Amino acid sequence: MSSTTAELLWLFVGTCGLMTALTLLGEILHAQAGHDNPVIETFMTRVRSWWAMVILFTLALIAGTPGIIVLFAFTSFAALREFLTMTSKRKADHLSLALAFFAILPLQYLFVGMGWQTLYTVFIPVYAFLLLPVVSALRGNPDRFLVRVAETQWALMICVFSLSHVPALLSIEVAGYPDDRGVMLIAFLIMVVQFGDLLDFFFGRRIGRTRIIPGISAKTWEGMVTGVLCAAVIGALLAWMTPFSVIGAAGMAALASLVGMFGNLVFAAVKRDRGVKDWSHLIPGQGGFMDQFDSVIFAAPVFYHLTNLIYV
Repeated sequence: MSSTTAELLWLFVGTCGLMTALTLLGEILHAQAGHDNPVIETFMTRVRSWWAMVILFTLALIAGTPGIIVLFAFTSFAALREFLTMTSKRKADHLSLALAFFAILPLQYLFVGMGWQTLYTVFIPVYAFLLLPVVSALRGNPDRFLVRVAETQWALMICVFSLSHVPALLSIEVAGYPDDRGVMLIAFLIMVVQFGDLLDFFFGRRIGRTRIIPGISAKTWEGMVTGVLCAAVIGALLAWMTPFSVIGAAGMAALASLVGMFGNLVFAAVKRDRGVKDWSHLIPGQGGFMDQFDSVIFAAPVFYHLTNLIYV
């Protein structure tokens, strides 16, 4: 067993300990508040769903590059499907949608898996961005053409391009940081963003008073600040996983968590515009893949490029 695999297993044990603590906290609050408190019910549902997700991510991380690429390619596929079901489409867009799902998405993850940074950082923003409108235009239907094209392009940018920056962390080469520890950077990013989100939700409902955008989301300034601070503390404690110093890890964790929370607000606005509560009902108590990964989607490219800029 390699040292990285052993560390991942210990990290899994530690995460299970933290999840157990959150579960016990929820049960205590549940007993005190009764069974009719929607905040506690939602918190408990999220924690229960996360148990399965922790196990799934741990297995993918232990499997290494192939497991991580497959996991996030599948996640991008599911997220892209959820996003595009809420957009305006015509028969003329069927070919461009097929290309998005079965050509552009797999090629993006192939480039990421091969470590071809020059390609995976421009493939979707440049080549797919220019190709798909041409394909749709050649089909000859101008009805709401700009809206249809823009929605497809933005879906690819969000669900595929941004999310693919999580496994792209495997290809970052930091001096003095072993290549096989790229999985630890992924684990670090996912943990600080997701735990920051969970604590933002919990404290936002317990002590939050000032909503950030009342007409769009229940997220509060108090919850956001507390969640970011908690993410910074978690990041500092997990600095051993990264090439960052303790202060650097805290700063990167806080920034990733903050960007992710603003991403959550963006997607809340999209859902409000479409008149839905969740993107889908695939994950019990959590909605769809987009509901679960909205923060990671926004945080991943920022975390990737800052790491590449500062530490490489």
